[in-house]
Amino acid sequence: MTPERLARIRAVLDKRQPDLTVLLERVHKPHNLSAILRSCDAVGVLEAHAIPPAQGELSLQGRTYNETSGSAAKWVGLRLHDDTASAFAFLRRQGFQMLAAHFSPQAVDYRQVDYTRPTCILLGTEKWGVSLEAAQQADQHVIIPMMGMVQSLNVSVAAAVILFEAQRQRLEAGFYDRPRLSPARYQEVLQYWLKRHEQGEG
Repeated sequence: MTPERLARIRAVLDKRQPDLTVLLERVHKPHNLSAILRSCDAVGVLEAHAIPPAQGELSLQGRTYNETSGSAAKWVGLRLHDDTASAFAFLRRQGFQMLAAHFSPQAVDYRQVDYTRPTCILLGTEKWGVSLEAAQQADQHVIIPMMGMVQSLNVSVAAAVILFEAQRQRLEAGFYDRPRLSPARYQEVLQYWLKRHEQGEG
């Protein structure tokens, strides 16, 4: 590995945000999953979460969930959960506020939320959005105001819009100015990334 490549990997890891993530509730189209993980990588998400459309890692249009995420999955972890209840329980133990992209009478403009708090953005299926169970458990509902004839964006586009607002707020707060992982976690992730790079996966 060249010194320049190692410096690039370290520079990316320096900006990873361990307290910003997404939870994908049965998002089943491979191109949407891949696009969302690319946005996660772009804003510095360390690890994303997903409830697959089938139990465990059963096939997603012939491929497993981890196989659909393209190159972004090499740099963004993807933790799978069996169901909505267990995913929420896990993320709440980590201290995340749970924001559901969901149209409801209580929903607020996505720009009105404080994303400098530990935040998980919940996105649902392409056709139906988040489940009733997830909507009820979420701390808050957020919407992207629409001025045209269509009532919603593609799930991957919606994810990008919200994530980049989170990035904007965190940039202003200086969250990207220094590493935010603990020294031990930083070294763990760095060694994992270097190993994958040596195996030709990076």
